[in-house]
Amino acid sequence: MIEPNVIVIGGGPAGLSAATEIARSGYVVEIIEQRESLGGAIHRQPIEGVHPIHQAAGPKARWQALAQAFAAARIPVRHASVFVGVDGDGRVLIENRRTERVEQLAPKAVILATGAVEKIYPRPGWQMAGVSTAGGLQVMMKETGLAPQGRVLLAGSGPLLIAVAAQMARLGNPPVAIVEAGDPMRQIGPGFAMLGHAALLREAAGYLSEIYLRRIPWMRGTHVEAIEKEGESLRATLRRHDGSVERVTVDRISLHDGIRPNDFGLPKETMESMTGPLILRAGDCREALGAFAAEADGRRVGRAVVDILSGNRDCAELDRTIERARLAQTTLAALFAPVDPRPPLGQLPDETILCRCEGKTVGDLRRLCDRADRLTGREIKHNGRFAMGACQGRFCAANTAALMAEINPDAPTPSSEDLTGRRWPVRPISIAALTGATSQNTENE
Repeated sequence: MIEPNVIVIGGGPAGLSAATEIARSGYVVEIIEQRESLGGAIHRQPIEGVHPIHQAAGPKARWQALAQAFAAARIPVRHASVFVGVDGDGRVLIENRRTERVEQLAPKAVILATGAVEKIYPRPGWQMAGVSTAGGLQVMMKETGLAPQGRVLLAGSGPLLIAVAAQMARLGNPPVAIVEAGDPMRQIGPGFAMLGHAALLREAAGYLSEIYLRRIPWMRGTHVEAIEKEGESLRATLRRHDGSVERVTVDRISLHDGIRPNDFGLPKETMESMTGPLILRAGDCREALGAFAAEADGRRVGRAVVDILSGNRDCAELDRTIERARLAQTTLAALFAPVDPRPPLGQLPDETILCRCEGKTVGDLRRLCDRADRLTGREIKHNGRFAMGACQGRFCAANTAALMAEINPDAPTPSSEDLTGRRWPVRPISIAALTGATSQNTENE
């Protein structure tokens, strides 16, 4: 087997465009993808035998062009494989879930293109069965071609809620309502600024027309204050910007409060290394700017790797596509800014679950932060077991750090990495698989 010069972790828009750019320059590149299909979350492919759900014209055309270019480059893909980390000898470790073994690779460069994850703020009751993320709901629809069953409430903030509602409607089960913390219709300045992003506006117009056609309530300036069990159903308490309260009973609630880079536990970027590979990030795991920027950033990083490996140290600057995407995301953030200006975590009651794995509450954290000797993020983890559960802080570390900053604004601002650290393995792995790691390069054996 030929050892690749470059491995790309992740088969989404950034990873595919980076690999294609590198292959065109003659270097051997390989994709490491944990799923059985490519596309990432934004271009998630249906499972075998399922007809793809309706997609907006823009994203559909972008995927077709990207997939055709990647197929033409004939780049090998290791499916069902997960990046574990880089060991002390500079070898890249990959868990092959088909063989249940850890494989070692020694590439000259690694491109991390692991995409974005959803950002969810805790609410009382958010840990209950029947509460999920809106992005997870969308991925399920893309994979199965089916809408979720029962009465569904979409809540949080951001344009993804609109897209998910329209897709649910086209599959025959529109949501009960969209609960949006912001009020985009009243944001005149950001609204005019969006006129400079025609492709995003066309896509949004298609989703909004579906929502108005199906008469799906879009409750702007409203947030979910609490979630409670009501028999076999869920009851959401909704608070409007004018202080009025409404209660809605549904079967399922899907939350979404934006996206952030999926950079949990990833090694730091290294443009030069004497003991291991070059490591660069591409797409949303570097900066969450959406699919447009992910493809462009993948090409940029692909060119940068080629330049470095060929001895040219003049790496290109971010191109205009990425800068425009950054401007678009800034405008969208202003457009969907919550009407309630108060920090979303500081108002939570003490009994609100903050760390779902360990069952730790907002009150538990407040008591730790009230100590005379101010605890660091690492000490909060060890003394309170925040970020010590099965997910190792993937869900709670960022919210815990943010609430710590709200409780003690005069203390040094903590980060989620203060609680989680940075180490490998990136994901839990069996000791048997790790100790049985073997090199795929046998030419010197």
